[in-house]
Amino acid sequence: MGQDELYEQASKAYDTALARLAHAYEADPEKRRDLLQEIHLALWRSFDRFEDRCSLRTWVYRVAHNTAASHVIRERRAKPQSLLSLEDLETAPDATNHAGKTEHHLALERLMDLIHRLKPLDRQLMLLYLEEMDSASIAEITGVSPGNVRIQIHRIKAVLARRFHGGTTYAR
Repeated sequence: MGQDELYEQASKAYDTALARLAHAYEADPEKRRDLLQEIHLALWRSFDRFEDRCSLRTWVYRVAHNTAASHVIRERRAKPQSLLSLEDLETAPDATNHAGKTEHHLALERLMDLIHRLKPLDRQLMLLYLEEMDSASIAEITGVSPGNVRIQIHRIKAVLARRFHGGTTYAR
């Protein structure tokens, strides 16, 4: 299968997931559209190197997340104070104003606000987890060992839960 055919197949199958990914990595709507175009271009270009060594899904997520992480790093260089480590996120004040929104939308937006503030690798791990990828697939995409993926996701979830619930951790 050629580059164009692979891109078309991937675009049809994962277009919605790519849009969610762009939304998760970029809060600004204009920059988000640019990021999504950048992801699609990188994906199309990548298929000249695709050799079926992994699933199409894994390839798409790897290229998309690497492109999005590069975007975040470029943005971080432009505004270095905007991204936080897990420890800093846990203690930072929550500066979002959610007046007038539905409770569900408010909760989702608040969670995305917290995720947007994570450093690129932590954000990438969490977003892949939220896309229901298993730790082996996440490890293949990110280059982090499956055990470290599980540990880091657990840490991120704990910090996000404490921040989201105002310092209270709920067992699930």
